[in-house]
Amino acid sequence: MSRIVLTGIGLTSPNGNNLQDYRNNLLAGVSGVQDYEIRYVGKTLAGICDFDALKHQNRREIRRGTRAGSIAIYCCNEAIANSQIDWEQVDHARTGIYLGVTEHGNVETENEIYELSQFDYDVSVWNHFHNPRTVANNPAGEAALNMEITGPHYTIGAACAAGNSGLIQGAQMLQLGQCDVALAGGVSESIHTFGIFASFKSQGALAQHPVAKEASRPFDVDRTGIVVSEGGCVYVLERLDDALARGARIYGELVGYAINTDATDFVLPNPERQSQCVQLALDRAGITAADVDILSTHATGTKSGDIQEIAGLRRVFQGNSNCCVNNTKSFIGHTMGAAGALELAGNLPAFDDNICHATINVDQLDEECAMDGLVLNQPKTLESVDYIVNNSFGMLGINSTVVIKKFVS
Repeated sequence: MSRIVLTGIGLTSPNGNNLQDYRNNLLAGVSGVQDYEIRYVGKTLAGICDFDALKHQNRREIRRGTRAGSIAIYCCNEAIANSQIDWEQVDHARTGIYLGVTEHGNVETENEIYELSQFDYDVSVWNHFHNPRTVANNPAGEAALNMEITGPHYTIGAACAAGNSGLIQGAQMLQLGQCDVALAGGVSESIHTFGIFASFKSQGALAQHPVAKEASRPFDVDRTGIVVSEGGCVYVLERLDDALARGARIYGELVGYAINTDATDFVLPNPERQSQCVQLALDRAGITAADVDILSTHATGTKSGDIQEIAGLRRVFQGNSNCCVNNTKSFIGHTMGAAGALELAGNLPAFDDNICHATINVDQLDEECAMDGLVLNQPKTLESVDYIVNNSFGMLGINSTVVIKKFVS
């Protein structure tokens, strides 16, 4: 099948609104987690983006649409610009949008019910844009409207494996010949729904810390849970022949991927299934664990989740690899549907600079999270970086892994 390459990146994260700033902040140990307050839950912590929504939308479009839609529009437009593709000459009917989401519609529904309560539940005040705001295809659909893309658009509900899943869907559609350019990745507006904070809090899985920037601390013995964050990351994907024909810069080649399911619990991960997902992706890429240079973990900072993931990864990598193991959530929190795509973006520049960014906020490593190759608190320089493995796992047992190879012409 056609080889698929990444030729453009557009992103917004709690610590950067373009790849260069984002990468610089990861290498410098800069966290984007802030103090935050939300209705009913009160004071908490979150990763908050500060991108300029008006760069690609007017005020009326922002009022009419959603936060997830604005994130999608920003990231898709920035990805096209970054790819340097001649957008005016691209056939918009042969362009597809494939964006992963953890959930969608919660923010809009909560806000409308709150407004309704202020008017004695008179439904005549209900916003007539509520339906298009809350349909599952909204983020990708808003981007399609904004960019006049008439090819297929999907949002892919894959819990916190969604960012990787969007990337995989885009690659598959290119290989099937359903499009010639794919905008693929993930987005999240999760910090604007009080329900997600309340639910994690009731589970005892919501991070607490007196210093916001130190709250997200996967693998640390004193970790207290998840920092909820918003964000987005979209890639321009193309078939290799098309990218070479236009002289595109190639960030990497997608050479392997896998998605599987635990089928064991609503929320508790299954390390055996996770390890099977990783191994399947390696097999499809035609490599072994010994070939991997950087392994990006999903670890969210929950007590059981981190331990179970490391247990699964040890099955594949322990004793078989000298790869560096890191985590991006320690900098930006958990960006939910965008997590996989953003975490991959944080590592892609390593193909050029040979540096593995660290996992920060690990003051004392939990012995049950110990693993060969963990890069803690300070970046590590490697001799070379040829393969990056990116893991994203989610509720209801969905697991995803992508393998990216350094492209050498």
